[in-house]
Amino acid sequence: MTVKTQESTAGWFSNPAARTWRTAPLGSTTRTFHDSLPGYAPTPLVSVPELAEALMVGAVFVKVESQRLGLPAFKILGASYAISRALSTRLGFPDAALTLEELRDRLASSSAPSLAAATDGNHGRAVAHVAKLLGLPATIYVPAGVSQAAKDAIVSEGAELVVLHVPYDDVVQHAKNAAGENVMLIQDTAWTGYEDIPQWIVDGYNTMFAEIDEQLHEAGIGRLDLVIAPSGVGSFAQAVVAHYRSTEHTPAVLSVEPDTASSVTTSLSAGELTSVSTADTVMTGLNCGTVSEIAWPVLQAGLDASVTVTDAEALTAVKDLATLGVDSGPCGASTLAGARAMLADADRRAALGITDDAIVVLLSTEGRAANPKGFSPDA
Repeated sequence: MTVKTQESTAGWFSNPAARTWRTAPLGSTTRTFHDSLPGYAPTPLVSVPELAEALMVGAVFVKVESQRLGLPAFKILGASYAISRALSTRLGFPDAALTLEELRDRLASSSAPSLAAATDGNHGRAVAHVAKLLGLPATIYVPAGVSQAAKDAIVSEGAELVVLHVPYDDVVQHAKNAAGENVMLIQDTAWTGYEDIPQWIVDGYNTMFAEIDEQLHEAGIGRLDLVIAPSGVGSFAQAVVAHYRSTEHTPAVLSVEPDTASSVTTSLSAGELTSVSTADTVMTGLNCGTVSEIAWPVLQAGLDASVTVTDAEALTAVKDLATLGVDSGPCGASTLAGARAMLADADRRAALGITDDAIVVLLSTEGRAANPKGFSPDA
């Protein structure tokens, strides 16, 4: 028997063995916790036949995260669950995810910490939003390149905003240094000694995939061939891989990142965790130079492919999705750009086993209002 080796080219990586890898399911309590949040409802999974025709596949569905629990991005799924698990643990309930109401009641009679996070936009706003719901102070650290609209949105949640003129990885380090007994860091990047909260964030994303499974079933779709996810520090891609390598559905999973911040593709190609220098990009939430340490082994083993896209490709995808009635910002629309980069190439299609009847899901993780940069959110 011939064993295929992992293959990579500039801006593209594929691992033929990924779909045979299996792992344990993500946290099983996340959907119950999110059900307890005010305003929770599944986000739409939209069939877009025009994209299916253009991409030469059987069907394309877009998971639209432009409105999730009152915010224009998906990040609150991970932030809310991780904050609950972290505060529940602090209060003496290490295996629980107490509801926000339960947490408010218990924190009122104890020494409550403030929350802190580094962000490229959406994660920080989500942390600030949950802090406001809990009546806790929050400090959010951002690189200067985050759009003014995203900065204003964080401030509107009542958080203190600290703008730093350094790359995102250095912003994370600054937030790490500020954490302490009375300052709880809620970060989706993991490092040695800081793994629990990043893993709880990853677990929180599982609610989205549970929704997708139900929505496909309700639509009479019995299989799934390809799921495409944007990747920054790799935590969301980690969640996607973990879910689809622990269920009966075993689609190919493709991650997409900016060509100016290709930490996942570079690490996979190198065969080891490798930090990269980053440059400005309209895909602000993906502008990360280092993959999370807990994401790395999952991505290396179970991610079928990774591809990079340009700002121009992402902005074209934003415009095209808007024309089709889908509200998607550059990070979310990067999945369409990635689909085009992959499915237009016969060799890449073959590497992932994509046929003309394939069922494809694009994970659009934010709306145009989330972090408008390089385009008008109202265009």
